[in-house]
Amino acid sequence: MHPAFSVIFLTTLIGAAQGLFLALFTGQLYASIRLIEPQTDVFYAVGSALALGLLIAGLGASFFHLGRPERAWRAATRWRTSWLSREVIVLPMMMAVVFFYGLFHWLEWTDPFVVLGDDMLAIDATFVIGAVGTLVAFALYVCTAMIYASVKFLEEWHSPYTVGNFIFLGAGSGFMLAAAYSAYIGNHLVGFYGTWAVILTLLGLATRGATLVRNVGLRHKSNLQTAIGVRHRTIEQKSQGFTGSSFNTREFFHHKSPEFLRLVRLAFLVLVFPVPILLIALAYVTQSATLPIIAFVAQYLGLLAERWYFFAEARHPQNLYYQSVA
Repeated sequence: MHPAFSVIFLTTLIGAAQGLFLALFTGQLYASIRLIEPQTDVFYAVGSALALGLLIAGLGASFFHLGRPERAWRAATRWRTSWLSREVIVLPMMMAVVFFYGLFHWLEWTDPFVVLGDDMLAIDATFVIGAVGTLVAFALYVCTAMIYASVKFLEEWHSPYTVGNFIFLGAGSGFMLAAAYSAYIGNHLVGFYGTWAVILTLLGLATRGATLVRNVGLRHKSNLQTAIGVRHRTIEQKSQGFTGSSFNTREFFHHKSPEFLRLVRLAFLVLVFPVPILLIALAYVTQSATLPIIAFVAQYLGLLAERWYFFAEARHPQNLYYQSVA
């Protein structure tokens, strides 16, 4: 497939935003049960503003992929059968939850209305919003991933690993951003968020590695013989059927060499996994306020490469006709 940078930025930006929101609420939850030191409302409000900014940026990037942006609202009408429609519905819900979570913290509307377990867990409005937002965040991860995992004829995508990759890589980048945010403001939660970021990144490595291994061994159901209904063993394509460029040749093939694909794969395997983990580990030792920020930037650049490779790796069956040029 041809990787569209609008979709690459959409999926990576909203994935990091969802992960950042999950990180913020995880910190609030741990603080509520006194496992870590409570943070100020400003900490959660500013973090929510950052997450909302990423969500808005991702949504804005998606409009560059639309031929008629003014008709984008129609994408929500097929929610019964389309994962894309469900994503279009859930994304604004996520933005609303993040907005109100940050707003309630900014206004300090955090007086508890329920206290459970001998003052062990105080539940306020932000806690309820955070819990609802957690469900919405995971729903959005699933909706986004299933847009691709549900496409049966693109066998590289049609796997439960796709859903795992979107969840773990998105959440890992979000927790990495939370560690960078904490480091930037001099907060002591760098280690807390950094540890969770490493755990989620390792889970992402497991699912993404399993995907690469699976896709290498794929035996595609479609080939030249099945495409044209001729069973001869030595059929060879000589022409793509076009003398010039067309929608088929532009949108369903990346036009990059195998060497370039290998380079991109190596780049994201290095930048997404070992580099940020190593930088976070060094930050533990050196108490550096800079290394977590570098770790997030490196990982996000790697995720851009990973998402490009994700699209390029998928072999559309139509390329049996149009990929080869005479």
